[in-house]
Amino acid sequence: MAGRASRSRQSDKPPLCVSTLPDDTATRPDRQRPAHSAREAVVAASGPKSGPLARSLYIHIPFCSHKCHYCDFYSFVDTRDRQAVFAARLERELAALSIAAGPIDTIFVGGGTPSMLQTQLWESLLRTLDTQFDLSSIKAGTGEFTVECNPETVTPELVATLRAGGVTRISMGAQSFQSEHLKTLERLHDPERVPRAVEMVRAAGIERVSLDLIFAIPGQTLDDLARDLDAALMLPIEHLSCYELTYEPNTAMTKRLEMGQFERCPEELEIEMFEHVGERTRAAGLARYEVSNYARPGAECRHNLAYWRQEQWLAAGPSASAHIAGHRYKNVPRLETYLDREDEGFAEIVDHEGPDPVRLIQEKLMTGLRLREGVDGEGLLKELATFDEQAASRLDHESAMQSHLGRLVRGEGRWTLTDEGLLLADGVASSLMIAVIG
Repeated sequence: MAGRASRSRQSDKPPLCVSTLPDDTATRPDRQRPAHSAREAVVAASGPKSGPLARSLYIHIPFCSHKCHYCDFYSFVDTRDRQAVFAARLERELAALSIAAGPIDTIFVGGGTPSMLQTQLWESLLRTLDTQFDLSSIKAGTGEFTVECNPETVTPELVATLRAGGVTRISMGAQSFQSEHLKTLERLHDPERVPRAVEMVRAAGIERVSLDLIFAIPGQTLDDLARDLDAALMLPIEHLSCYELTYEPNTAMTKRLEMGQFERCPEELEIEMFEHVGERTRAAGLARYEVSNYARPGAECRHNLAYWRQEQWLAAGPSASAHIAGHRYKNVPRLETYLDREDEGFAEIVDHEGPDPVRLIQEKLMTGLRLREGVDGEGLLKELATFDEQAASRLDHESAMQSHLGRLVRGEGRWTLTDEGLLLADGVASSLMIAVIG
């Protein structure tokens, strides 16, 4: 079933939406010259003509206790010898980035395993955030400050430090409650650590907790998934991210699959699992608000919504991706380079893309359609028609075709995916994105 919705780990990492436009768009007059540094991009984004400043911040902490076979995020095994120099470098970058920040509504610290950072370094990092940024929204309880944690690294001392520093939400990487499936994923924690870690978080006064689960693990059955969901939903959580295992290029798990060491779940079972997750979470009072994310009313992850709605965010740490004033860039994904090279605190960057109205429309389609709220289709058509009426006509025609196929609803100006469309979310979005460029 080509084009089925992917795991899409945007829930914990900001996307760098590399353009799908033809190569000759690099010479288009409406595209700005690529920046050579983060400083250049941030200064441009914070200038008098740039519009509103960023109100979200992503921080990447790359340390892990073990590199899981399925993971394609920038991370490495921590020997604790570079944490202090990394934290100091990160604080310099945050101070530099603050010129492009408005009052901060959301912060998300991902990795890696952020909960592996030593407590005294967390204390310093949290002080830097408080002094360099306006966190009044978070302090007032209207904002959101999330930190990713793995169950085996949660301690009372750590969560007390996070709570005292303003953290309001924990995202816990459970993945499964069954040892055999954790072993397949090369996750190191004992399943019993998950409820104990959640209890420690809640005891520290952090009431907002999200869990991550993975399904379609080799050897996993529908009953196995049902037991995982039951175990997760028995805990005092308000949010669940449930991702289909994706075999990313250049990961150890993909290489093992190619070598025939195991077989992936049959596609029919993957679909059954996806549908079961939706049914079970709905019965528990958690509504699907994005293809792979479920929440109690009002408990949706606001930071992730900023990604999916293509709002602005700053980013710090190696491999972290930013979106400010139409600029997209990614910090260099190598710790040694990140530590050694800086420009007035800014990091070396890669994959910069300047403002491009066509690409932005494509990105709104790509991420917005994953949301239950969908996208403002009529608004996108009007926006596109201002500079390319033929492209707007193609997009209108393709959206009507997807509606005819039963995958898309076009109602009151908004385009939303049907239940069938959710199974094919990536394919539907791809068809619409291709229509934009002809």
